[in-house]
Amino acid sequence: MAKNNIPDVKLLSPARFADERGFFSETWNKKRLNDQGVDVDFVQDNHSLSFKKDIVRGLHFQSPPFSQAKLVRCGRGSLYDVAVDIRKGSPTFGDWVGHELSFENGKQLFIPIGFLHGFISLENNTEIIYKCSNYYAPEYDVTVRFNDPAFEIDWPLDSHTAILSDKDKSAPFLKDLINPFKYIGP
Repeated sequence: MAKNNIPDVKLLSPARFADERGFFSETWNKKRLNDQGVDVDFVQDNHSLSFKKDIVRGLHFQSPPFSQAKLVRCGRGSLYDVAVDIRKGSPTFGDWVGHELSFENGKQLFIPIGFLHGFISLENNTEIIYKCSNYYAPEYDVTVRFNDPAFEIDWPLDSHTAILSDKDKSAPFLKDLINPFKYIGP
């Protein structure tokens, strides 16, 4: 079931200061994030480009000890970004949050550890830029089927038009994996 109010996932709207030349925006500020309840030390920035509309990347997570929180934004184009709570015992287990992030709206999504993450490009030449709280560790990288029926994610596409990597095409369902995440209450 979709919930856009999972408290641990935060939609952020950094201020943009615009004039006739363009705009300026502070996309990451540790103090401001702390003031919004995000106290994470990011160690890596990632930047990916999807050449075509309807490219789906995900759903992904990294297992402990290389679990990652992410701060996601769109550098060009637009994308639909999704986070799914997979923390066993969480009051929102299996719920998902989806938001459009675009160059135009400048919004960001904070995704904590214990969530699946994926996105779809909504237009050609869409860039996603995101900070991670841990380094990429391919041996701990896990993929879950983007259209796992357990989540009923309302992706803005026909699943037959989705463009997927071979890894994402052959991804298992969450029920077929060992889930390493447990909810630790507030």
